[in-house]
Amino acid sequence: MAIVDDHELARESLQNMLSDEPDIDIVGEAANGRQALLLCSRFRLDLILMDVRMPVMDGLAATKEVKQRYPEISVMMLTMHDNPDYLLEALKAGAAGYVLKDAPREEIIEAVRRVRNGESPLDPELAARLLRRLASEGERRRGTGGSHETAYAVEPLTPRELEVLGLMKLGRTNRQIAGDLVISLGTAKNHVEHIISKLGVSDRTRAVVQALELGLIDLR
Repeated sequence: MAIVDDHELARESLQNMLSDEPDIDIVGEAANGRQALLLCSRFRLDLILMDVRMPVMDGLAATKEVKQRYPEISVMMLTMHDNPDYLLEALKAGAAGYVLKDAPREEIIEAVRRVRNGESPLDPELAARLLRRLASEGERRRGTGGSHETAYAVEPLTPRELEVLGLMKLGRTNRQIAGDLVISLGTAKNHVEHIISKLGVSDRTRAVVQALELGLIDLR
């Protein structure tokens, strides 16, 4: 993974925090989004911790570029404030989630692991606000000439996959989905992977965003 932040002390702090974890390997650092793209071309990254506000190229623009060029790389945003406007744009750009810079060490490490395991580290209350806004935008688009026909541009989801998608919308982990539906963890994981593939996205956060935009699910 790589750390991208224009403040050297912030990068050093995160490096010290994460380098002691045996399952986390930091292979590079960058001070802006343009440098982050260079790291992506040099290393086989699985995750980038990306600051939102940076010179040259900010985290939102960089995230969009990373996901377009390297969709297999997950991006988790680093932010000082849980501003829903920034985070909404980050999710639209393809970010898998976010973590506050001043969060406790254990929370940041857990967020990193959750993204690498295909989960979405989003505060439930803030995530609900973001999803409500996305749903409202989708309704406005459909009310001004858009339609649900867009939803059929993707491979249809099965009833069970729509059920799983509804739980993903609530922020459930694969293990929680398995418990809710009384299925095995492996089966839950397979359903999530099929949903992501059918929607043509790279992670579960984007799958929920895409489903809301297409009108496949709502917030009720």
